[in-house]
Amino acid sequence: MVCHNCQTEAKKHGKSPQGVQRFRCRPCCKTFVAPQNKPLDTMRLPVEKAVSILQLLVEGCSVRSVERVTGVHRDTILNLLVVAGERCTRLLETRVKNIAVKDVEADEIWGFVSMKEKTKTTKGIDDVTVGDAYCFIAMERTTKLVLAWHLGRRSAYDTMLFTEKLDAATQAAFN
Repeated sequence: MVCHNCQTEAKKHGKSPQGVQRFRCRPCCKTFVAPQNKPLDTMRLPVEKAVSILQLLVEGCSVRSVERVTGVHRDTILNLLVVAGERCTRLLETRVKNIAVKDVEADEIWGFVSMKEKTKTTKGIDDVTVGDAYCFIAMERTTKLVLAWHLGRRSAYDTMLFTEKLDAATQAAFN
């Protein structure tokens, strides 16, 4: 291992409390740990357990049932779900571009946050983060590849954002 401070060879110097190999540079007396690949960011969950948790969630198990099966706390499961979602979004934005498609299926899925829009109106709540939510999704018909998605209101503005994402992801294929 090479010291990042003086660029000389460093020697092993025990292990950190987390079990990571430490090194010490003799000329500058700096100690440091070897750089690590952290696929789950700051989470200390084993990758195999994280994969099994995500598989259970994809199969339709609830967060609490995954908690009972795996023994991992529900907050950790939800944090893992956020990390996986952010990585999937990044993958979709960087890899799914200019895909040649013939048929695209687009749909919307309705849900609500905290309360339905009608209840929000009757209670006089003006919070924009509460109420009806629509998830727009576009898939290629034959391969079922998700081309674009957008979460927002059922408005012209959110529909335009969704169609712009779909336009960036696709290119028309004509015979």
